[in-house]
Amino acid sequence: MSGPRVIVVAKRTSYQRFVEEEGDPRVSALIKKKDPAVRSWLDSHGEHLRTVEVVMKELHRAGAQALLLNRAHAAFDTSDAELVIAVGGDGTLLAASHNVDEVPILGVNSAPKHSVGFFCGTTRKTFRAHLEQALSGKLRALSLSRMSVTLNGRQRSKRVLNDTLFCHNSPAGTSRYILQIGKVTETQRSSGIWIGPPAGSTAAQRSAGGRILPITSRQLQLVVREPYTPRGRKNALARAIIKPGERCTITSKMDDSSLFVDGPQRTIAVRLGDKIEFALSDAPLKVLGLRAR
Repeated sequence: MSGPRVIVVAKRTSYQRFVEEEGDPRVSALIKKKDPAVRSWLDSHGEHLRTVEVVMKELHRAGAQALLLNRAHAAFDTSDAELVIAVGGDGTLLAASHNVDEVPILGVNSAPKHSVGFFCGTTRKTFRAHLEQALSGKLRALSLSRMSVTLNGRQRSKRVLNDTLFCHNSPAGTSRYILQIGKVTETQRSSGIWIGPPAGSTAAQRSAGGRILPITSRQLQLVVREPYTPRGRKNALARAIIKPGERCTITSKMDDSSLFVDGPQRTIAVRLGDKIEFALSDAPLKVLGLRAR
């Protein structure tokens, strides 16, 4: 009898990318002279490799059929998998989560001294015990709300876990758009809009002036980034909570804007007159090893 199928998604470290794969001589020179910009790269890379080794060893010991993907943004099919393991940090779990629907996911912070692991329920030191609990269905789990995004009536994603950023393609450009929530409609100018589920409310939403939502909440939060309000006028929709059943719509007044989904890697081009709609998704994510905040 074959063991459970487990998909392991491991990040590509900066050292792997720039030195081992691309052979960038400038980066190699910076590492050789221990420049502060790259000083932590070797240590972080080594920690990550040791964690991947432990993860694969423990999966073999548990009799699992493990598929290792050494790219955080690799596409994969979970239809016959029992578990997805993301080895890296929050960025790795976010990237992997866009391939995950009903299967639980366990985040392993591969280098805790160097990476953020808010979504990670375990580390190399505690992985064996947490893996045993995960495979037996005994590891604590949280169901995290995700967000659905449609563009001109076509669904582009229903698996947004952290946030989206709508803005001008240039960081120096002013974002112009029409924002609507319920019966309130407002034309705004700003440097962009953050919209996301509770899981992302501790990050960019909070930094832009939003509040931290309970991680198990089913609400979405919108925060306008650096609103332009001449002559002291205040926006009615500078910050807003979008309740289950409600929708938020952005109509672009720009021909050169984008929607960034859970980071910079997933980008949707938005043209003049395009309408983006945001709502609570019907596909929450089951994350293992987390505690409610």
